[in-house]
Order: sequence, then C-alpha cells, then structure tokens
Amino acid sequence: MSAIYILIPIAVALVGFAIWLFVWAVDNGQYDDLDSPAHSILFDDEDPQHKAGIAEADKDETTQEEPRA
Repeated sequence: MSAIYILIPIAVALVGFAIWLFVWAVDNGQYDDLDSPAHSILFDDEDPQHKAGIAEADKDETTQEEPRA
C-alpha cells in the first residue's frame, strides 16, 4: 500500500508533463500543417508545379552564386 503513495504523484507528474509538452507543441506550430510533409515525399523538389518545389526554387535563386562562364 505504501507504493501507491509514491506511484500516484509520479503518475500525476508524468500526465502533467505530457499535457505541458502537448500545449508547447501546439503553441510552436508543430501541428499546423499535417498534410504537406506526407505528400511532399511524392514530389520532386525541382517540380515547379509543386508548392514545396516553388519555395525551394525561390530559396535557391536567392542563395545561388553567379553562373560561371
């Protein structure tokens, strides 16, 4: 019976930590876009019709060095 006095506070602390972790993840935007990462693996990054490809191409253009002759 004395083990219950230890296990209940530990369980409550773990549940409290899990709730805090979930709230932190939601506040930091971890659950904002659940579909795009799953679909992005199906598309080539260089595909101009895909949103991830457009964002990647824009980023590459701004960081790309001058072309060599």
